[in-house]
Amino acid sequence: MAINLSELQSSEIKNLDLLAKQVVEGFITGMHKSPYHGFSVEFSEHKLYNKGEDTKHIDWKLYAKTEKLYTKKYEEETNLRCHIIIDNSSSMHYPIKKTQHLDDLNKIGFSIVAAASLIELLKKQRDAVGLSVYSDSYEYYAPEKVSDRHRKLLTHQLETLLKQPKQSKTTETYQYLHEIAQKIHRRSMIFLFTDMFQPSKDNEELFDALRHLKYNKHEVILFHTYDKLLEFNFDFENSPKKFVDVESGQEINLYAETIKESYNKAVTDFFDSLKNKCLQYKINYVPVDIRENYNKILTTYLVSRNKF
Repeated sequence: MAINLSELQSSEIKNLDLLAKQVVEGFITGMHKSPYHGFSVEFSEHKLYNKGEDTKHIDWKLYAKTEKLYTKKYEEETNLRCHIIIDNSSSMHYPIKKTQHLDDLNKIGFSIVAAASLIELLKKQRDAVGLSVYSDSYEYYAPEKVSDRHRKLLTHQLETLLKQPKQSKTTETYQYLHEIAQKIHRRSMIFLFTDMFQPSKDNEELFDALRHLKYNKHEVILFHTYDKLLEFNFDFENSPKKFVDVESGQEINLYAETIKESYNKAVTDFFDSLKNKCLQYKINYVPVDIRENYNKILTTYLVSRNKF
């Protein structure tokens, strides 16, 4: 029985692979009506099928017309190498959720579903994919591969990450980006999901690490992941509240309305500075609100892929 995306939105995420397929199918359906409808897997030619060959590449539509078996001969088994990096520090677990639902995710949940959807779309494009996860340590690394078994392994790792309880973990993102840069030797497209929060106030070290990622001519795409309603608009009820830093544990009591204007200006300046720095270093900066859908992320991949 077919399951549509709306049926999954209000239920707890239990099958990430199925959900990613639903997200990508919905995206592709919409893409046919957009300027990006031309993106697809391209093959160089047909060749006659030889007995004993794998049948998965047989062009059955051509067989219906010619009554002869032809297979699609692809230019390359792997067209592109991609590496997904996910920040798993405590700030990425905001807002705090007991369970993750598609229509009610925190930043880490959104990043995981986005990554799984990217992996599904990469499969359709026959691109190799790898994965790194970091927090206060380098938690997981898998190199770029194209096999179905490898992709299932990555999706399983993402499902495990989705179910992990929040822990108090600070991180200096730049430390692990340098480590990841050392591991990725062949030219790749790199996707980084992070909220850009780190203990040090100086972002120069972070951008030095991003420049390191670009050293081998990698294409770096920074998905700046945030909750626009709460973290940008500071949309809280105007009653006395205790705000707790999820990483340091520091507390402050205040009325949200009293600092909303100055807070919003500070955050706007922060976003603008990130955007300008990325422009300076030729890093593709993509702010993504976790309350929106995944179309911006999947479209960014297709557009970047076409230019890569």
